[in-house]
Amino acid sequence: MRNQTMRQITARMIVCALVAVYTVAGAYEVKLDVSPDRVRTPLKVGMERIGTLRPRSVGEIRGSNWTLGCETLDRDFAIFDEYKRFLAPLGIKTIRLQAGWAKCEKEKGKYDFAWLDKIIDYACAQGINVLLETGYGNPIYKGGGGWDLGAGFPASEEGLAGWDRWVEAMATRYKGRVRDWAMWNEPDCGGKTPESIAAFNIRTAKIIKRIIPDSRIAGLSLAGNNPGHLEKCLKAMGEDVKLFDWIIYHGYAPAPESSYENVEKQKEVLAKYNPNAKMRQGENGCPSEMATKFALSGIPWSEYSQAKWDMRRMLGDLGHDVESSVFTICDFNHKGREINLKGLLRINWNKEVIAVKRAYYAVQNVVSIFDNTLERVKNSRFGTRDTTLSTYEYKKADGRRVLVFWTHAEETKSLKPKYARPGDSFETRPAVFKYPNGQPFKDPVWIDLLTGRVYAFPKENQIVVPAGIVFVDVPVYDSPCVITERSAVEISR
Repeated sequence: MRNQTMRQITARMIVCALVAVYTVAGAYEVKLDVSPDRVRTPLKVGMERIGTLRPRSVGEIRGSNWTLGCETLDRDFAIFDEYKRFLAPLGIKTIRLQAGWAKCEKEKGKYDFAWLDKIIDYACAQGINVLLETGYGNPIYKGGGGWDLGAGFPASEEGLAGWDRWVEAMATRYKGRVRDWAMWNEPDCGGKTPESIAAFNIRTAKIIKRIIPDSRIAGLSLAGNNPGHLEKCLKAMGEDVKLFDWIIYHGYAPAPESSYENVEKQKEVLAKYNPNAKMRQGENGCPSEMATKFALSGIPWSEYSQAKWDMRRMLGDLGHDVESSVFTICDFNHKGREINLKGLLRINWNKEVIAVKRAYYAVQNVVSIFDNTLERVKNSRFGTRDTTLSTYEYKKADGRRVLVFWTHAEETKSLKPKYARPGDSFETRPAVFKYPNGQPFKDPVWIDLLTGRVYAFPKENQIVVPAGIVFVDVPVYDSPCVITERSAVEISR
């Protein structure tokens, strides 16, 4: 344990030294690596490598399950111009923005939307949809609420009137450009009651709906994923719960798979109050090294385990029919705290992008395959008796299938798995998957989504039996992998 801690400290020192060099050097250009070996790992699988997944940009994808975090610009914790060129190549077609009342109205009655116009117009020009989140408050008004995470709602008559005017002005300005809206971020931080959260959500949503009748609104934006707390909020909304098309939760966990018991319970709760709305994961990400603050701190993460975690969250959410947000596009320097290390891009203390992390390419690989041309096979019969594995099946309209799997738990004698967070090991083990009634793959490939490397899957390891197919000696580890037809994915050599 001591040696591991020393390695973490040494890694941090190296990163800090690099950051210092970059800071002194000033502006510089960081380029995406488009080579077949853009992500190198020690993974060895003993199969013939035939190429690498070709990334697909925003313009090449019709739609998908993913949202990308572009938050904190409202508080100047990150710089949009530093990372905007990385948005389209990633392939995610929706971004989450925070609007920032305190940044828009620094003098009472005078709004400056220029900074937000620039971002929204850029996104629209790139074919990227915007989910615009309202909040936080504005200290220029007495009782106007706080400007950062965990702050109180506007509470005074003056503060609430100022809030109403700002929301109305913002909805009027972005009508025709922004259809999707979200409520105040993580209102369950800071001791707010379910009743106050419900009332403030309703107040804000009604203003937006009045200005933009066809708007789609995500309610609550809760930090946790507690079904009991969710029910209290929804019950307090009464009939006004029908204002909301989604209900957002966050809920970080070291092993993403441990969240889904509560996610399914939340779905049941929501169905009682608004069966037409859907649960939506609105913010989840993983640090690329050990942090001392924020979600998932105090854990020895690395760029490898971050990439695995992000993919497991994305594909676990997809497998539970939940829209999924990747938090976040780049690290951000949270004033008064520390750099939040959950970005797909690394920044220095000046908020300049200095490197592309492995997680960026891993997310890019997931996005390149899992778009809305795939349909999840519900009650899939593809699977295994191994309770340490997650498995999901998808199919294209022409019947071609995509099978995805990874190790999510440690082996135990109990039937209930002991969930395990992703680590830095690349040691695989052979697994057996049964696929009753499945038809043999004509030209099967095995894909490591972390690197994007594509391998010819041995046909002798695909055994046809009277009941269907059995896949044997399939390499599995704690990172998502795929078996599909070679023709189902775009491969570059």
